[in-house]
Amino acid sequence: METSRGKRIVRALLIALSIVGASGPGAAFAQSESAAALVTPLVDAGHLAGAVVLVTGPDAVVAEEAVGMADREERRPMAADTLFWIASMTKPITAAAVMILVDEGKISLDDPVAKYVPEFQDLWVVSERSGEGQGEKKGLVRPTRPITIRDCLSHTSGLPFSSVVERPTLDSVPLATAVLSYSMMPLEFQPGTAYRYSNAGINTAGRIIEIVSGMPYERFLDERLLRPLGMHDTTFWPSGSRIGRIARSYRANGDKTALEPVGIGQLAEPYGSAARYPMPGGGLFSTAADCGRFCRMLLDRGVGDDGGRVLSEAAVAELTRRQTPVGVPESYGLGFSLGGDGTFGHGGAHATNMTIDPQRRLAVVWMVQDAGSPPEWRRAEGEVRQWAFERFGAANER
Repeated sequence: METSRGKRIVRALLIALSIVGASGPGAAFAQSESAAALVTPLVDAGHLAGAVVLVTGPDAVVAEEAVGMADREERRPMAADTLFWIASMTKPITAAAVMILVDEGKISLDDPVAKYVPEFQDLWVVSERSGEGQGEKKGLVRPTRPITIRDCLSHTSGLPFSSVVERPTLDSVPLATAVLSYSMMPLEFQPGTAYRYSNAGINTAGRIIEIVSGMPYERFLDERLLRPLGMHDTTFWPSGSRIGRIARSYRANGDKTALEPVGIGQLAEPYGSAARYPMPGGGLFSTAADCGRFCRMLLDRGVGDDGGRVLSEAAVAELTRRQTPVGVPESYGLGFSLGGDGTFGHGGAHATNMTIDPQRRLAVVWMVQDAGSPPEWRRAEGEVRQWAFERFGAANER
């Protein structure tokens, strides 16, 4: 392990030296600008409360900046350890946990869900719709094949986004209850033929984790993935000192002239309450640093910061290759959105995001709590990503 750590330190120093010696088109801009320079104007204009930006290579963080306020009303500044609801960024973390079981030979991605949840043996598929907007489900037929774990992780199962039992919030019922309710609903299309973004699919994969492992999904996640990666601030139930570190969410007001504070409608409060249930499709809170650790593991093809292997290289490759069928416009892996430029990552409902570029061997973590703003108010994320790639990408690029 010491040898591995030593190699990481040497590689990080080489990256730093190559950055100092950067030259060529865009190099001057990349060296003179910072993430703060791109984000601060939006904060000053009242379009964004604040942000934490983290840029990491496979071995170390190369930039981390906190700008603006975590809570404008309380005048609490953003900090490196500010906690954010990362929402659907939970999906690739759940998918990675599933792949641990695949690596161990305990499940196969092509196993039918019904192998583990027998209620899924008696599914129906919507064959015809009617009414204005074609919203009324009219005809039902049997699936041409069973839905699989792979389908669930790639949003190609036909399962809906959620079910009627997940009310008033998505964390209001036990995972087993939510998944059972999905088996009582018709699929939106034949398995594997189309794409529909589905919390239900990811939640079903999370339920399979606990059935196969014999322990609650959240315990498996913590013991087998979060702790080994050093993601000690990542949790479904922020409590104690973490409560005071949560960033408040904001959205544009009615006439889009300013920000107003807003709660997290998908989650019940208080967030640390034992009455809440874990949501594999979008329930985690985390920090930029913890998300950076997850990204570094992926950049290093399954190896954590301590040199220990968490996932096989084959598992990382499977997570990040296209799984959606040919002809479907959405390009999605297993729990990951795929970019046309070879990048992969995922965003969250309140605008958090992580983008991993295996070619540049670089990842950018963007942490904000924006619950709804005009596109022009959100331009900083793309600009920060471009800045990071120009500033640090050449040093890492293969």
